[in-house]
Amino acid sequence: MELIIRPTSADVAVTAADVLAEHVRRGATLGLATGSTPVATYQELIRRYDAGELSFAQCRAFLLDEYVGLPRDHEQSYYRTIRREFTEHIDIPDARVQSPDGTDPNPTAAADRYEMAIVEAGGIDIQLLGVGTNGHIGFNEPGSSLASHTRLKTLHPQTVADNARFFDSADEVPIHVLTQGLGTIRNARHLLLLATGEGKADAVRRLVEGPVAAFCPASVLQLHEFATVIVDEAAASDLQYKEYYRFAETKKSQWQGWGGWNLA
Repeated sequence: MELIIRPTSADVAVTAADVLAEHVRRGATLGLATGSTPVATYQELIRRYDAGELSFAQCRAFLLDEYVGLPRDHEQSYYRTIRREFTEHIDIPDARVQSPDGTDPNPTAAADRYEMAIVEAGGIDIQLLGVGTNGHIGFNEPGSSLASHTRLKTLHPQTVADNARFFDSADEVPIHVLTQGLGTIRNARHLLLLATGEGKADAVRRLVEGPVAAFCPASVLQLHEFATVIVDEAAASDLQYKEYYRFAETKKSQWQGWGGWNLA
């Protein structure tokens, strides 16, 4: 796992956009996340597209998750959210942006179809992730199987409370979702997780320095051969070895010159 600490959340967004841009230029299959953390990164990518620096025309994208029961035109459905915040502003064809069908009367079958669609597309090249305050990624709540695939899940009350800010009240937040599983996420070739703010500091500490365990689903990144975690100073505040991570980052250019060895 490579950990990069940046001074501010704005710096996190720029660094994340740098990483994503390298994949975009190769026409990658992107795994997109919603929520508040990735928004600044999407805005930076849109800026680069508007400046003529990037084209997404050869890319395709898969969303990480979707609420069950919300129509796709609902403003808080992830189908609508990702278009409003990102893909409507770039040149990726809309038909190449796929998400789980939370309106299907058989959500289990919808989850299986979505998993197969990812496989048939050749897998995801880079999966963008955030992390919840309880350590969830996607909607894989604490206790999720580390080998799980796309499936129906019930949200933890803490996640419902965290997401209530997007709705008029917590009572309006759907409690069931379709989400890529931890096994599905691990199948992506590159994982890119972003975290900003002091509220994410405990989750960052547990995912980076804690044991790999189901009670912190994000800790599964420790098992991935190519995972990049980018955090701001506030989110890094609980890390025991943050000075080492900074040191490793400063030496990156040296070990890249030795053939790209990942020593972090």
